[in-house]
Amino acid sequence: MGARLRVFLTREENQTLLNLRTAEVSQKVKDRAEIIRLNAHGWYLEKIAAHFNLAVQTVREVLHKWDKLGLEGLWELPGRGRKPKWTLC
Repeated sequence: MGARLRVFLTREENQTLLNLRTAEVSQKVKDRAEIIRLNAHGWYLEKIAAHFNLAVQTVREVLHKWDKLGLEGLWELPGRGRKPKWTLC
């Protein structure tokens, strides 16, 4: 097993992530923010993964993105998924 991955948040970062719970953002972004907060509060990766019904590797990826990109790492890059082929008239 590798080393435990742990994130430390400042008070401002914690408040920003907490505010995302009520913001008009996608559920994935809210979940990622909560994953980061739970890890900062001492939850192990396995417990977070079980809580969100995710793989441990997915939780690790979220934490690594936070470490590398900060708040930008919570959102998905544009262009993901198939584009709609029809338009609403």
